[in-house]
Amino acid sequence: MYFSRIALNTARRGSWRLLRSPHAMHAAVLAAFPPDAGASGEGGRVLWRVDRPQNATWLYLVSPSVPDLTHIVEQAGWPTQATWETREYSPFLSRLRDGQHWRFRLVANPVHAVHTPDGSTKRFGHVTVAQQQSWLEKRAQGFGFRIPEGPHGPDLIVSGRERKTFRRNGATVTLDTARFDGQLEVTDADALRRSLAHGIGRAKGYGCGLLTLAPALARADR
Repeated sequence: MYFSRIALNTARRGSWRLLRSPHAMHAAVLAAFPPDAGASGEGGRVLWRVDRPQNATWLYLVSPSVPDLTHIVEQAGWPTQATWETREYSPFLSRLRDGQHWRFRLVANPVHAVHTPDGSTKRFGHVTVAQQQSWLEKRAQGFGFRIPEGPHGPDLIVSGRERKTFRRNGATVTLDTARFDGQLEVTDADALRRSLAHGIGRAKGYGCGLLTLAPALARADR
């Protein structure tokens, strides 16, 4: 597995097009790999997420093979100055152990299933902070971690809540997304490795599901 990041130049028209449509970004990300490379496999799948820290815009990718992001640099980056970074992800994944504490970030598409009178099942997005927080807390153990308690409840912040609408194959697609930031404790390192490599939740092709970890903060620093 590989972890990559590329800075996007939001002053460029190509960047606007990609950031406005998850469908366009999905196509651009898949174009970074040959057709026979495969978007997913037993070892992992292609995942991506856009972060906007401190007036910057970054595209993060996890992938089973090394991406070629030349076309994104040309369309939405700084072709004469900057490129992208790619590192092997597997060494980091292999160091995960039960009991470790990490900071995490996740953009996800929290949904719930509703059974209709005709016997079919429809999925609807959770739209309140409480619903979205509960969605992650209830599923965390299955993803290989738990969210410990902080001074005022679960050590978790839900922000960046959006309803994204875009066109795909002539139809309108609507996604309710949320960003989760917090602290986690590893409870099942193998399950967490799978979550990091395969993603969490639905809409993985559209910028959701990529979980990232960073060293945990000491309690006094939170």
